[in-house]
Amino acid sequence: MKKIYSILFLTVLLASCGEQKKNSVEKVLESNNLETIRKKRGELVNEQDAINEKIKLLDEKIATLDTVQHVPLITTITAKTEEFKHVLELQGNVTTKDLLVITPETNGILTHVYVKEGQRVSKGQILAKIDDGGLGQQLSQLKIQADLAKTTYERQKRLWDQNIGSEIQFLQAKSSYESQEKAVNHMQQQIAKTVVKAPFSGTIDDVISEQGNVVAAGQTELMQIVNLNNMYIETEVPERYVSDVVIGKDVVVELPVLGKKIDTKIRQAGDVINPANRTFKVEIEIPNKDKAIKPNLTAKLKINDYTNEKAILIPQSVISENAEGEQYVYVVTDKNGKGIGSAKRVIIETGKTQGDVIEVVGGLETGSEIIKEGARSVRDGQSVEVINYKEEGNGK
Repeated sequence: MKKIYSILFLTVLLASCGEQKKNSVEKVLESNNLETIRKKRGELVNEQDAINEKIKLLDEKIATLDTVQHVPLITTITAKTEEFKHVLELQGNVTTKDLLVITPETNGILTHVYVKEGQRVSKGQILAKIDDGGLGQQLSQLKIQADLAKTTYERQKRLWDQNIGSEIQFLQAKSSYESQEKAVNHMQQQIAKTVVKAPFSGTIDDVISEQGNVVAAGQTELMQIVNLNNMYIETEVPERYVSDVVIGKDVVVELPVLGKKIDTKIRQAGDVINPANRTFKVEIEIPNKDKAIKPNLTAKLKINDYTNEKAILIPQSVISENAEGEQYVYVVTDKNGKGIGSAKRVIIETGKTQGDVIEVVGGLETGSEIIKEGARSVRDGQSVEVINYKEEGNGK
């Protein structure tokens, strides 16, 4: 009996397979019969609808039986107040007011150069001498004439004091003496111009003209003198910072060539806006005790133009923007003991940025739990699971 059932089952199975093969899509397509093809398509559509309905029933049952909620996993940061110092980054050049190329005050031959490059000199020290072209001899003659005029004047004055002689003789002697004195003073001033003196204490950085050269007043460069004690940095600041970048503001100066960083302050801020580039000049003092800082070095500046002692700072990456141009973040609300809560969209107002962080000036309260990782994939009101919740609870 068992053999009979097996044979019957095999026969039915083979017949079924033969029927399926007969009615397969490939066979139907090979038939090139429009009616047959349409009929086959209808059968497949009915089968698909039936399968979809069964899948729907299965999903509903799974949702009823599955007690585990599948929610997005996110990490959060806590909004807290901290000091925020915004800096304006600029470039500037090191300079000094005590840097001068010395030129002569008179024409002539450079007869003597008394200094060499690298030599320290004091204010008023003689640096060079120019031939006076005979002015010294003229001065000697003028002094002789001045001495004679002085003697004549003194004698006439004694006689006049005794009411002897005429007033006109006394006045002529006085006028001649005063005239000779002025001539002597003028000649002495002219001769003084042939002596080149240091205008301030410093170092002779370069001797440009050599002894024996013919020099011209105000044109020929004799030497360059520099003093490295009074150094400062000059930079140009955009006009929009005119009320923020003022005297006394903190500045961090970086000198890349020297590998130095110096904390200093603004000592002078210009009062005039340059109409050509809409900037104003700023001077930043810079100590130079070791004389390592040289004029014309390039400096990187970080000027503290804004400070908020109680600022809320968040990463710029967690901020999104809606169609109206409003900025928003997601915060976690109603979080339970398992770290599952609800994502809430919060519109915020932002202030200044610094690096990767931005200042929040409105819309966000201290202590709010802001979604960080996963902020771009959640929706308003969606359930979320905070995966750093347990670490926070363990004090890690």
